[in-house]
This record gives sequence, structure tokens and C-alpha cells, in this order.
Amino acid sequence: MVLTDALPLVTERLVLRPFTLDDVEDMHAYQGLSGVARYLYRPPRTREECAAVIAGSSAPPDWRTDDDRLLLAVTRAGEPRVIGETVLKCASAHARQTEIGWAFHPDYGNQGYATEAARALAALAFDTLGTHRLFARLDVENTASSRLCERLGMRREAHLVDNDLDGERWGSEYVYAALAHELRRGRPDAG
Repeated sequence: MVLTDALPLVTERLVLRPFTLDDVEDMHAYQGLSGVARYLYRPPRTREECAAVIAGSSAPPDWRTDDDRLLLAVTRAGEPRVIGETVLKCASAHARQTEIGWAFHPDYGNQGYATEAARALAALAFDTLGTHRLFARLDVENTASSRLCERLGMRREAHLVDNDLDGERWGSEYVYAALAHELRRGRPDAG
């Protein structure tokens, strides 16, 4: 399936769209922060790394292959500045397993933007891409993302202890997930 027809995703306050090379500075404004990178188990990104990520994500995937990714810039409606990003990754095309993720500039935290964007992306995963199981992996210390997963109706399925190494720091992760029929059941527009 080609995703071009489904984009951009527009919510009450946000627009989720593919990144362009004009977005490098905005992406670097949050991806370059150690507080954001900390939860991603990698160092902060340089401007050059942000440009490479954007260049590699320019065309939406056809969503037929494991590891296909859809990286979307999140902007407030009517404003060009990127405040964060969302990503879907095809973890298993055969089993219709999709990983969801997000990263936002801390200046835009506690305003509901991440939840609003993640809800739109989850709907795309289930309703357009045919996802059976949507899951998120996050650092156990990232309490804001844990709460976001719970607001989406996802359940905590696993606690992976010391499963990743970020330099000298071992990190533990939670895995949250939901099945399509579970989240559709709770949506007023579900058919």
C-alpha cells in the first residue's frame, strides 16, 4: 500500500506530514538535546545526522516489507515549525506487527500534542495499514511515554531488565501493546 494518499494526517491542532530538508534545524532543536536522546539509547544527533535521517525518510514506504518506516514531522496547524516527530515501523509484515514511537521538543510537553499525534498515527496503523498489533518500547524512566501509552489504551506487556546499553548506562524497557480490535472497540467512530 502506498501511503501518499493518507498523508498528511490532520488532527484538531496538529498536522503530521513527511519531513523535508527545510526541517533539519527544527529536528535538531530536539534531537540534539541529551534529555531527548537519553530515552532513545543513543547520543544526541548532530545537524548532519538529522539531515541524513530526513533524506532517508523522504518517500513514504509501501508497507510490505519488514523494517519499512514512516517518519512524520509534527507541526501545529497553521505553523510551519516542527515540534516533534512520530514514527511507525513495520516490525513484521506477515504478522502485521507495527511499532509506534514519538519524540517531541520539551518546550511542547504537557500540552497533549504527543497524545494527539500518537492517536492519529495509531488510527493510521490500524485503519489504513491493517496493523493487527501495535506496540511501543520505551525506557522505564520515561514516565511521560508510559502515561501516553496508557492514554492510548495500550497495556504493559513486558518489563525488559537491563536490555540495552547506552554508553556506560544499562537501560530497562517496558513494552506496551494493543490489538486492533481492542482499540477500535473503544473509539466512538469504530465500525
